Amino acid sequence: MQTFGTTLADATWLIISGDRDLLEIIALSLQVTLAAVGIACLVGLPVGAAVGASRFPGRLLATLVLNACMGLPPVVVGLVVYLMLSASGPLGILGLLYTPAAMIIAQTILVTPIVAALTRQVIEDLHREYAEQFESLGVRAGGRIAALLWDARHSLLTVALAGFGRAVAEVGAVIIVGGNINHVTRVMTTTIALETSRGNLELALALGVVLLAIAMSVNSLVMALGASARRSAHA
Repeated sequence: MQTFGTTLADATWLIISGDRDLLEIIALSLQVTLAAVGIACLVGLPVGAAVGASRFPGRLLATLVLNACMGLPPVVVGLVVYLMLSASGPLGILGLLYTPAAMIIAQTILVTPIVAALTRQVIEDLHREYAEQFESLGVRAGGRIAALLWDARHSLLTVALAGFGRAVAEVGAVIIVGGNINHVTRVMTTTIALETSRGNLELALALGVVLLAIAMSVNSLVMALGASARRSAHA
């Protein structure tokens, strides 16, 4: 039985040598995550901004729904997407089950409420500062939302990074709809779970190190952008 030191050394060599399987898994993970976060931002940013900058009947309910959906259970989302995309489901004709597209759909559903809810809070706080100016200038709702989104762009980038961090670490939903198929839908988190159960600890640990490095990088970016946004606000 290998010691932890030996396993760590072997995992480090896999990373340094650029192991083909390792790089393939990392590349697919990033492709799926970036696609999901991109779609989530296209939907979540305007929705969150509209709720944060507007006053309409049912706004409180919309806010509660967005906040509640931030905690969607990944396995439940995976199950629902699986049922929708399965052969007997309404979208089964598309043949997306056990493909990267299915994983993107599941991650998008998980990340969009996070992006929308965080955007709503950012835009609502900013709107309080500009509400009187908007009223005096007669700016309509669409113009307000566009102006607020642009003014809050640095803070909203941290929102997108938060969504990325949530998506890249996801395992429950993607393993259900992706099937963890080798060279097709195997991403970092699902591979770590599989290879650990198989006893292939070198690959699992190598992917864990890469995933941890990505998470730390994202958190560092969030902190740096947050500090930059605060300096800009006080400038």
